[in-house]
Amino acid sequence: MRINVGFEMIYECPQPTPMIFTLNVHFTRVSDLIGRDDLVFDPAVPVSAYRDGFGNWCTRIVAPKGRLRVSANALVNDSGLPDAVVPHAQQVQVQDLPVETLEYLLGSRYCETDRLSEKAWELFGTAPMGWGRVQAICDYVHDHIEFGYEHASVTQTALESLQKRKGVCRDFAHLAVAFCRCMNIPARYCTGYLGDIGVPPVDDAMDFSAWFEAFLGGRWHTFDARHNSPRIGRVLIAQGRDASDVALSNTFGPNILSSFKVWTDEVLQA
Repeated sequence: MRINVGFEMIYECPQPTPMIFTLNVHFTRVSDLIGRDDLVFDPAVPVSAYRDGFGNWCTRIVAPKGRLRVSANALVNDSGLPDAVVPHAQQVQVQDLPVETLEYLLGSRYCETDRLSEKAWELFGTAPMGWGRVQAICDYVHDHIEFGYEHASVTQTALESLQKRKGVCRDFAHLAVAFCRCMNIPARYCTGYLGDIGVPPVDDAMDFSAWFEAFLGGRWHTFDARHNSPRIGRVLIAQGRDASDVALSNTFGPNILSSFKVWTDEVLQA
């Protein structure tokens, strides 16, 4: 199947403002792109790009004073298959984990493993190790947090989500990631496109989505504590320890985001 993904953001800047965007399709999906997914700036500005420490593609600009439109539109080939479920995937003992996974065992800005460890072991200490334990974490987080865009907060941490029991997809992901790390399972935060493909559409405006990956059986596996069921058509943008590593945009000066649109639609083929 083919999926049309894209976004449009419009900023108002009272002065020239440096910005960094992490909005390109992840390098692991580049071979699935039909054409390119270049960021388009209106008015045109000089652009430079680099890979961050997690391998995500980042774009640097200086936004001019006034209105700036940032957009991208791309077609992506997708298998059309739902997220894989691998119930036999086993937990890897810490001493046997690959070095590159170890940072995903540690606490981070939004995932306070030190403050959540006791609660995690209380809740999941008797759950089956491996896939069953991660699924138990997803089940708990899915049932514990009430989803609502009105609950969005850019500073809410995993512990605060546990306490408030309200949040958006990033909060579901942060709490699940933190619990996995407390249980010695490497977990990393993911952001990307996820449309209503294969499920009843909702009335809410489309947005970027957050989910996570857990390292089991020698590889990374996709989990989604918000939806808590396999979904079709995920298109990864970035991975990191938590949302602070994969912010869609970082702006270094006063600005107003006056318009924000995201689309993720299956392209029906004759």
